[in-house]
Amino acid sequence: MKYKNSLLFVLLFALVSCSETNVIYTDIVIDDTVDAPPVSGQFKKRVLVEDFTGTWCGNCTRISYSIEKVMEQTDKAVAVAIHNGIDPYHFAGIEPLRNQIYPNTSDFPLPTARLNRTIAWTYPEVSNIQQVKNLTSNNCGLGLAMNSTITNGLISLDVELKFAQNYSNIKVVVYLLENHLIYDQRNYTDYFGAENNPTFHDFEHNHVLRTSMTNILGDPITEETLFGKTITKSYSLSIPSSITNSENLSFVAFVIDENNTVINCRSSEGNQNQTFEENP
Repeated sequence: MKYKNSLLFVLLFALVSCSETNVIYTDIVIDDTVDAPPVSGQFKKRVLVEDFTGTWCGNCTRISYSIEKVMEQTDKAVAVAIHNGIDPYHFAGIEPLRNQIYPNTSDFPLPTARLNRTIAWTYPEVSNIQQVKNLTSNNCGLGLAMNSTITNGLISLDVELKFAQNYSNIKVVVYLLENHLIYDQRNYTDYFGAENNPTFHDFEHNHVLRTSMTNILGDPITEETLFGKTITKSYSLSIPSSITNSENLSFVAFVIDENNTVINCRSSEGNQNQTFEENP
């Protein structure tokens, strides 16, 4: 019986492979290691870097600098800067994330960086760029694409999710970010050519979380039997009054599993129409 089932699987694989449709896998383990060759029907896998920071935080430039180094070495990283404290970009909804990271204390030591929500980026981060890159791959069973319009003070966003395998107990999170924000940054480091400069005047803050368009811990995806499906989640809101320049808005969408770990993520500029990053 074992060999009969194996033969049936081989025949089915051959029939699907010879068709014009991309091969879609449901019951085998996907090789999502960083150097795995791309598999047809799978999707580019990106890594989410959530940087908990503050303009008042003198050591936080260490993480900002490390993120820049990551971006120089891979196009598969997605960054979000979540500001906290007495800060013009303070994100008021930070509490659930803080409780998730530090559940037994009211303290929130900064800087703090998490990869794919649940993995601590090892200090010193700039010396551990490979840790971030190792969470990327050519293969993932879930792909994302975003399509947005920002006009007349309104934001409309469609987040499309395409499934090449089944998942259960998953959630989607969607962020609205703002880039190119200019404000002084306290500094206790030697990064960015600081040379003991205690304050960076007119520092450029990017990937700044302005609002979460979903529950920050995720909205459940309730559709059953996701394999082979493409589903769309639609969002609309007025441009928040805190936004400095609507032309600098961007989005981040990601899907997390039942352990709150990111399965895949993607970023998008405003007024951009994306296609899925699917392997041919």
